[in-house]
Amino acid sequence: MAMAIESACIPLPSEIIMPFSGYLVYTGQLSLVIVGVVGALGNLAGSLLAYGLGAWGGRPLIEKYGKYVLLSHHDLDLADRWFEKYGKSTVFFTRLMPVVRTFISFPAGISGMRLSTFSIFTFLGALPWSLALAYIGFKLGENWDTLGSYFHKADIFIGILIVAGLAWYIQRHLKNLRKDRQRDVKAQPTEKD
Repeated sequence: MAMAIESACIPLPSEIIMPFSGYLVYTGQLSLVIVGVVGALGNLAGSLLAYGLGAWGGRPLIEKYGKYVLLSHHDLDLADRWFEKYGKSTVFFTRLMPVVRTFISFPAGISGMRLSTFSIFTFLGALPWSLALAYIGFKLGENWDTLGSYFHKADIFIGILIVAGLAWYIQRHLKNLRKDRQRDVKAQPTEKD
């Protein structure tokens, strides 16, 4: 369930969920293969929700409401070109990347990627990710409780990266939204027309 939440574009990181599941494998409560497969299936379930929203609403939905989440025409054009050129590979390989993996389903739906193709490549990309994170949790096993202090030190660094990334994202998208507005103003008919 938690993996489905992450894949539905809600920030609940698999980097926390799956290692803890791996710890449960270490304690003998679960099987590593089952944890990996269930994680990948959860990822697929959440991804299907985001894909469906993209396929149902499509580009018109983003053109109308995208400005509220800082998505511009430039972003849509870029996503369209990218999926046209690298569709299957994009879905597979982004499942192996932190952060990006959470948000790739929506543009895949907008681009019109076939549902069966999307589902297969999502599952195949999510499986090694889920297994790898669960395996890390399994290997950490008995040291699980002592890792808290290390994660706490990393929190500050991660927080700085998130704030810097968010600032860059907002600045970039505000610039693209201004360009969109200028383009829309130029495209409106004047009184002479």
